[in-house]
Amino acid sequence: MSLSELKSILQACGIVGAGGAGFPSFAKLAEGADTLVINGAECEPLIYTDYALMRESLAAIVSGATHIMAATGITQTFLAVKKHRAEMLGLAEGEHLADGVSVKLLPDVYPMGDEINLIYEATGRLIPPGSLPITKGVIVLNSETLYNVDRAVSKGKPVTDKWVTVGGEIEKPRVVRVPVGMRVRELLEKLGVTLSPDHRLIDGGPSMGRLINPNTAVVTKTTKALLILPKDVPAVAHKTVSVDDMLRRAASCCCGCSRCTEMCPRHLLGYPIEPHKMIRAANNAAIASNPVMAVNASLCCSCGVCAEVCCQDISPKDVILSLKGLLAKSKLRFSAGNGEYTPFDDRAYHLIPSSRWETMLGVRRFDAVPVFERELIAPRAVEIPLSGHIGAPSVPVVKAGDRVTRGTVIAECAAGLSLPQHASICGTVTLVDDKKIVIEAN
Repeated sequence: MSLSELKSILQACGIVGAGGAGFPSFAKLAEGADTLVINGAECEPLIYTDYALMRESLAAIVSGATHIMAATGITQTFLAVKKHRAEMLGLAEGEHLADGVSVKLLPDVYPMGDEINLIYEATGRLIPPGSLPITKGVIVLNSETLYNVDRAVSKGKPVTDKWVTVGGEIEKPRVVRVPVGMRVRELLEKLGVTLSPDHRLIDGGPSMGRLINPNTAVVTKTTKALLILPKDVPAVAHKTVSVDDMLRRAASCCCGCSRCTEMCPRHLLGYPIEPHKMIRAANNAAIASNPVMAVNASLCCSCGVCAEVCCQDISPKDVILSLKGLLAKSKLRFSAGNGEYTPFDDRAYHLIPSSRWETMLGVRRFDAVPVFERELIAPRAVEIPLSGHIGAPSVPVVKAGDRVTRGTVIAECAAGLSLPQHASICGTVTLVDDKKIVIEAN
């Protein structure tokens, strides 16, 4: 199969990065790569989605990787897994999984799932700031994404389901298979999970996930976990502070200790990002005097380490996100140029052990290996977002009253970077607007 044929299949099947921001996977594939890294790091605490898939369907994940290798000419693939998860899976360093595919053990530190840190640990290659991994001959895909690649190539199956960890402070954590677009409140109801007034719900991990309203949220192609956590644990508390309040706190309380910079995972790789200096730019006056420093904000991976190590309870990440917003409006971003970047010699001593990170977030007591449930949960209805990926929203091709079957194309690709959407259940279309398509089950 040629590269163009594979890209067409992945686009037609609506495959996105299952563990990230939803970048269309077909657009990641390019000639010139020699290495594929399967991101099985699952660096966020309490999430076991990739672990469960690797335990139950490793052959499919490896098969997805071999399809990529054959079409791109890639000669080596690393299944990158943290050491403690590898032990649980019975995997060893260098273990042969298929021709050109082997296991690479990652240190048990946070944040190993960050693409730049992951590539450095797995391959020894440092991606220059502002550059894409392909510039160093590397492509990174999440393990669930490759599971979907195999289903698309081998069976012609589009992405209609999502594997999700439902965990936190609940009696029975689980990894479940859910139709894309299932309403979160119905999912929790079917699992017998009740959200009390003293708890909050996070879509994603406790570090980088976002607080969501269970009454309006739906499961998307990028939903990795739904975590129910007490509102007073540090992981949740930082998310409840408004950006404006955090900016005021940053402008008035920062003591300039620079610990956030000393612990920043990308700074430790030699990236020119210094969160403590960006805190000083919280009032925006410093941006005018030092615009280069502000542009460096685009190098932040939003891991949240800076927020948890701050002695003044400031979240530099939130300040940096506000700077990113200004950069986006001005269409500015960091340019790598021809600079030389070298990781700090003592980098390894600044990385935070995974167990310590859980403790810092206040979630360690909720870490339990969940039950894996393969059977698809059947919802009463689904809401398929038209913007469930980075790029232009999909264009609906159905109308209210149409009957659809599971896997039917209900929205086509728009011009440019875009993906189609597929019905995740059999039923009747009841609503089509500029944001979503609602399907009621038969």
